[in-house]
Amino acid sequence: MSFLAPLAFLGALLAIPIVLLYMLRLRRREVTVSSTFLWQQILRDREANTPWQRLRRNLLLLLQLLILALLVFALARPFMVVPAVSAGQIALLIDASASMNATDSPQGTRLDEARQRALEIVDTMSADDTMTVIRVADAAEVMTPYTGDRETLRAAVANVLPSHTSADWNAALTLAAAGALGAPDFSTVLISDGGIGEAARLPAIPGSLQYIPVGSSGDNLAITALATRSLAGQTPQLFAQVTNYGDSDVNVIFDLRADGELIDAKPVTVPAGGNRAIETGNLPDDFSTIQAGLTIPAASTATDYLPDDNSAWTVASDSGARRVLLVSQGNLFVEQVLRSMPGIEAFQANPDAPLPGSNFDLIVLDGWLPETLPEGDLLFINPPDSTALFTVGEVLAQPEQASDADPTANIRVRASDPRMAFVDFASVNLRAFRQVSASWAKPLIEANGGALLLAGETDGRQVAILTFDVRDSDLPLQITWPILMASLVEWFTPQNIISAPEGLRVGQSLSLNPPTGATSLYITLPDGTQTRLPVAGETIFTDTRAPGLYQVEVLRDAEIIQTAAFAVNVFDANESSIAPRQTITLGDATVTEAVEEEIGQREFWSLLALAALLVLLIEWYAYHRRLHAPTVFKPLVRRAS
Repeated sequence: MSFLAPLAFLGALLAIPIVLLYMLRLRRREVTVSSTFLWQQILRDREANTPWQRLRRNLLLLLQLLILALLVFALARPFMVVPAVSAGQIALLIDASASMNATDSPQGTRLDEARQRALEIVDTMSADDTMTVIRVADAAEVMTPYTGDRETLRAAVANVLPSHTSADWNAALTLAAAGALGAPDFSTVLISDGGIGEAARLPAIPGSLQYIPVGSSGDNLAITALATRSLAGQTPQLFAQVTNYGDSDVNVIFDLRADGELIDAKPVTVPAGGNRAIETGNLPDDFSTIQAGLTIPAASTATDYLPDDNSAWTVASDSGARRVLLVSQGNLFVEQVLRSMPGIEAFQANPDAPLPGSNFDLIVLDGWLPETLPEGDLLFINPPDSTALFTVGEVLAQPEQASDADPTANIRVRASDPRMAFVDFASVNLRAFRQVSASWAKPLIEANGGALLLAGETDGRQVAILTFDVRDSDLPLQITWPILMASLVEWFTPQNIISAPEGLRVGQSLSLNPPTGATSLYITLPDGTQTRLPVAGETIFTDTRAPGLYQVEVLRDAEIIQTAAFAVNVFDANESSIAPRQTITLGDATVTEAVEEEIGQREFWSLLALAALLVLLIEWYAYHRRLHAPTVFKPLVRRAS
């Protein structure tokens, strides 16, 4: 045994004043007596008042000297030389990826075991060693810079929290290698289950590399794929895949929930080391979200050590293309502008034939009206007659411009309306238009005598009316024409704000495309917390660290104008395949399990401090026992005469 602070033994000199206090102190106790016969104790008190009395055997003195000895030994920081995994300057990398949530460890989860192993390394550090702790999850997070303070390092290890993401070992190993610059004795210690993924292709890092594996089993079931498909006129279809990463076949219950309601549950058998594909058409026609889950029956002896990948989510399949039907008598200008718009699937119908029965996001009626207006959103261009929605009046010729000084005075665009952003009618020449009136509509473009464009909502649907034939103007020859049509179509059928790939994985970023006029975005996470994002063109959302459903709300001022949902799943074979690796490959080197070849120091001053505290409690109890001596009463007995 050796000591890191031997000068602390000078504290043993405090025993001298403790002994002197016992030799000089006045010993008096208050005792209740029954007669003056006991007053002879006063003579003894006089002897106690004399200084430098002979030191008698005293339990309190012995206890106090023992407390002092324990504290002095604790301050001297005694240690024993023990084997250690590493020494010098140490970069300690702790895996906090999704697979570390597996529960096959005696300590609880694999991360709990990793933290325990990390604390053992901290406890065996030598006095000259320094260490940094790096949490490896979707990003490499330095929990503490290089330090030799063990309390700081213990706190850093305790703050390594689990995640549901993959581990970015490339960044973590690069960060660790940066600490080797200028360090003569440098080592990197990895505590992981071995799933380092593409980092195995990295070149070897400077110094020595030590690997401490955690985990004991590879038994795990996972939902590795979930998607829906919905085609016009067909029942929605669902495809799922369940993978068994264990060594034996497993019977499991696969359940489906649509918008939170259970719609199907059936037993399936997943072969060892294989997949089981599941297809079903038993889905509601109007569902928004689907959740799939796995449950092992209570009577089963199978084990599933990672619960993170037992659930998966998906939203209703949408190709993103908006279906627009044009009914026109050969108006090429309208047809071409619709076909040129990205994200628009344009269909054309002949006015002489019945309207198609398929569902459309928007129906454009150009210069023609059916006997009965179809359901859904409508865009009227040059309506010939009145309908239940609006009244058509006389045809007006556009008058001459008011003056050369203000040539645009006769056509006014409501620029404050978001639908009219970038719409400029300053150079548009118009021959004639119809007077159209509708109580529910707001004029967006006006001329002397009436409105050129009206729009609004009525009976739960959106309707817009362009009151002139575009062929009676030079509008189709100007850039304003596609801008105007794109703005109207965007108002009718807003483009999906979410541009997420199928099967968004935990940790992946998401691109959001807010519509024109949006002022703020709110995203509700699976745990119910809400995040606000600023609107600045394309918005990137990165906080996808938890699997589940995310809800998006688009606001214009305080009004919600669009909502959407997207799903985030684990879907990572590197994390679901939880079988621990006993070796890892980094560059050309194969690293096996670390052995304790270095020399470390294990201190035990904390045990001495704890023992001192216990002795102090005993001394306090003994002192108070002496203060309260027992009272003795002798009964008086009267003799008979």
